Amino acid sequence: MTDALHTELLQLALQAARRAGDLLRDGRPADLAVAATKSSPVDVVTEMDLAAEKAITDLIADRRPDDGFLGEEGSSFEGTSGIRWVIDPLDGTVNYLYGLPTWAVSIAAEQDGQAVVGVVAAPMRGETFHAVRGRGAWATGAWAGERKLSCRPTAPLDQALVATGFSYVAEVRTEQAEVARRLLPLVRDIRRGGSAAIELCDVAAGRLDGYYERGLNPWDYTAGDLIAREAGALTGGHPGRPVSPELTLAATPGVFEPLQRLLADFGA
Repeated sequence: MTDALHTELLQLALQAARRAGDLLRDGRPADLAVAATKSSPVDVVTEMDLAAEKAITDLIADRRPDDGFLGEEGSSFEGTSGIRWVIDPLDGTVNYLYGLPTWAVSIAAEQDGQAVVGVVAAPMRGETFHAVRGRGAWATGAWAGERKLSCRPTAPLDQALVATGFSYVAEVRTEQAEVARRLLPLVRDIRRGGSAAIELCDVAAGRLDGYYERGLNPWDYTAGDLIAREAGALTGGHPGRPVSPELTLAATPGVFEPLQRLLADFGA
């Protein structure tokens, strides 16, 4: 029964992500406007964030009316089924606003508080990543069929390509920049793509050795965290703690612990 339920949730998440991704890709107006701000005046919500979240929640609620939601743009309520959907309808909103391609739709399903399904669709890259707990991580894209994902073989930390992100709150961003300044000489290089969901999936796909960021919310990381773990990456927060808004870290097994220790030492 659980396998059948998880398959049902995966198919629904894939359909919802495809619907929202098509809307965002094909329906982006030339005069795209800022509808509101979030954590600061430069952390924006566009009219398309709101439309995409509605497209996702309408579809899921029609199929599974007893499920709960946690959505970035306000579609949050408790359900009665034990299933909760964690939704970021547009991860990388500022990229989207500026016409940059690194943005994604992120949808996860939790069962009794544990992520069991994760889908991240990156329409401008032509890729969709997905995972079911215990079944591995997979992607579809320019290649034929589905490809099983596996994180990179472990590299020494000084040869690791690491990604990060920065808060839209100026004071926090300043602290994060200092952490990156101290980390940069100790790794191969640092990347900043602007979509936490995509960068977690890039760890899963072997395109990064690690990724970390402070200040994410569950809708930013829940799907990507599951996909990374199912691809063999280790994920967590501060030493001994799970992924959380305090710190999100995903890395290959050999990079994870030394990177985690450095981030703790640097006050990330």
